[in-house]
Amino acid sequence: MKLYTYYRSTAAFRVRIALNIKGVPYESISMHLRQGAHKTPEFLELNPQGLIPALDDEGVVLSQSLAIIEYLEEKFPTPPLLPQALVDRARVRSMALHVAAEMHPLNNLRVLNFLRDPLGHDEKTVGETWYPKWIAEGFRGLEEQAKRFSGDGKFMFGNSVTLADVYIVPQMYNALRFNCELTAFPTLRGICRHLESLPPFIKAAPEVQPDSE
Repeated sequence: MKLYTYYRSTAAFRVRIALNIKGVPYESISMHLRQGAHKTPEFLELNPQGLIPALDDEGVVLSQSLAIIEYLEEKFPTPPLLPQALVDRARVRSMALHVAAEMHPLNNLRVLNFLRDPLGHDEKTVGETWYPKWIAEGFRGLEEQAKRFSGDGKFMFGNSVTLADVYIVPQMYNALRFNCELTAFPTLRGICRHLESLPPFIKAAPEVQPDSE
C-alpha cells in the first residue's frame, strides 16, 4: 500500500494511526500541502478531490480518511476499530464523525488560509479567536460522550481502541499546537494522554514522520 500523506495533515494522521493499529505495512509518499503538491495535475489524476490523504492499494485509490479507515476495517478486521453491538458501532461512528464533519472542516488549512486571504483576517483573529472557538464547540459534546461511554477513562468508548480514538488524538494534537484552552475537557485530555503513549499512535505522530520539518 502507498499512503499519500503530509506530516501535519490531521486526516492523514488518522489513517497512519489506523494502518499502524492494523499492522499494515505501507509506503509513505509525502505531499507538501503548503507547497501545493496536492494541486498538481499528476496528483489530481490520481485523486480528483485533490486532498490528503489518499491510499493506493494495488492501483485502487481511495480518498477521505473515514472511507479509507472503514475500508481497512473491512479488509483487516483484526484488531477491530468498531464494537460488535449495532448501537455501540453507531455511537463510535458518531464521535468520529463529530470530529471529521463538524470540527475539522472549520479549521482545516484551506479555511484558515481563506480567512487570511482574501478575507484579510490577521493571525491573532485566525489563531486565537476562530480556531479555539470551534475546538471548544466540538470538544464540549465529545467530553460529555466520553464521560458516558469510556469504560476506564483511557479510551473514548469502552476499554479498547476504537475509531473514536483514532479521530480524537489528531484533533487534540492540533488543539495543543494552537494553544487552545482545554481545562474544561479533562476526560478528553486524560484519554489522549493514554492513547499517545501507545505504539501505533507514537509511530503515527507528525514529529516522527519522514517529511517532518
